[in-house]
Amino acid sequence: MTRIINLRQARKSRARDAKRAQGDANAALHGEAKPLRDARQAERDRAERVLDAHRRDDDPEP
Repeated sequence: MTRIINLRQARKSRARDAKRAQGDANAALHGEAKPLRDARQAERDRAERVLDAHRRDDDPEP
């Protein structure tokens, strides 16, 4: 016995899958969103400042 499907739902599901695939391709092509990129850069900058603040000066004064 075959499975009965609703053609309208199948068409909409196929369209959603196509849009999702296109969106994933665009995301891979263009990278991450600017807010995420800015947040990642801010975290890198903060970590660098913290590391620099904990460095010791080993230069003896003459």
